[in-house]
Amino acid sequence: MNLTTFAFIISGVLLNAVAQVLLKAGTNALGGAIHLTMSNALETFIRVATQLPILAGLACYALSLVVWIMGLSRTDVSIAYPMLSLGYVVAAVGAWVFLGETIPPQRLLGIAVILVGVVVLARS
Repeated sequence: MNLTTFAFIISGVLLNAVAQVLLKAGTNALGGAIHLTMSNALETFIRVATQLPILAGLACYALSLVVWIMGLSRTDVSIAYPMLSLGYVVAAVGAWVFLGETIPPQRLLGIAVILVGVVVLARS
């Protein structure tokens, strides 16, 4: 994988992970869990659609899709798709830094396993 392809793939992964953190920040701003019923559907949609972090997260998703397609056009899916697992790492760190979430030891071990897997994949 050349540097340009790697940049597209990693940019897509990073944008997707940022989108996750922004969407969670938006739901936090709404007060946590969203309870959707027939009687509150329109009100809930308006509340969700007017949250800046949610809108920014959706924009990141859209941009990540464009960048991801550009990356996929340059490499095999069998190499690109597993790179998405880096998004778990970035999202966990982002949630810890920006949302105050904790990362217990068992989760840290899982993150380490992911990183080792990506290194092995990248060297193949």
